[in-house]
Amino acid sequence: METGSGEGCPAAAEPVWRGLPPGLLRMRRLLLVVWLGVVALAVGLLLGLLAGPGWAAFALLPLAATAWGWVLLGRNWRSWRYAERADDLLISRGVLWREETVVPYGRMQLVEVTSGPVERYFGLASVQLHTAAAATDAAIPGLEPAEAERLRDRLTELGEARSAGL
Repeated sequence: METGSGEGCPAAAEPVWRGLPPGLLRMRRLLLVVWLGVVALAVGLLLGLLAGPGWAAFALLPLAATAWGWVLLGRNWRSWRYAERADDLLISRGVLWREETVVPYGRMQLVEVTSGPVERYFGLASVQLHTAAAATDAAIPGLEPAEAERLRDRLTELGEARSAGL
């Protein structure tokens, strides 16, 4: 029995999707807890001192936002994935609104790896892709540095090979 019409790609051509490492989720959740914890403390102290102890209960709002943000960050982190195909790179993300970006290798002009101080502390780096059309610029956040460098080198190599004929 034949599995296809013979015209399309073979089953092996299905892209292999890769997710983001869990370090990115840990970093984002820690930042959420730190920032909203500081806000909750400030709101509680200020309202408690200026308006009375009953008003200090409003400090629970930032704590509720922390719990909600904790869940949303997990869903967002799980939604990110990328796949390298023969002629392009696919990046998929989004929970409510799914967004899939296709970046042809031949259109890439610059691939850079960046890592700020917080990312470096958590052992992470981001890959930023720049193309001729600003609408197709893309980024993959929170990769392990070795994977970010491997991806940068591979995309640069493929971009040079594909653009040579232009």
